[in-house]
Amino acid sequence: MTSKSFKAQFELNRSADELFPLFSAEGETLWVPGWDYIAVSAGKELHEDYVFLTENHDYATTNAIWLVKKHEPDNYFVQFYKVEPEDKIAVVSVKCEVVSKSRTQVTVGYEYIALSDKGRDFISDHSDEDYVAFIGEWKILLEMYFEDKD
Repeated sequence: MTSKSFKAQFELNRSADELFPLFSAEGETLWVPGWDYIAVSAGKELHEDYVFLTENHDYATTNAIWLVKKHEPDNYFVQFYKVEPEDKIAVVSVKCEVVSKSRTQVTVGYEYIALSDKGRDFISDHSDEDYVAFIGEWKILLEMYFEDKD
């Protein structure tokens, strides 16, 4: 198997205007424990073609190169390429949809594309349940972030 796609959703009692900026290189430093990045592009403001680097969470010895494919803040949509050289590529999509003035549904999609045996092994071993748990952690971490803010 050389590619596999996943999608999961969750809702939070926050406005899309509050949530959407948190799905950026800088925004994730606020709610993801241990998240850090190195900007390759100038500044911290996310835009299409913005490039940054992170230490990969899947394999601690591999760095990931992130490129912003689409950035549509008016539509609360962002899409990244996450390139793990000699391993896999992920196309990561995040869409915030207004449920009400103070409630937002977040949809997160990952499409993994293998570049090597290691990437193919990850894809074949990564289940729907693994993905749902992974995105479920996003919801928990965001709720904790907002609890601390309130």
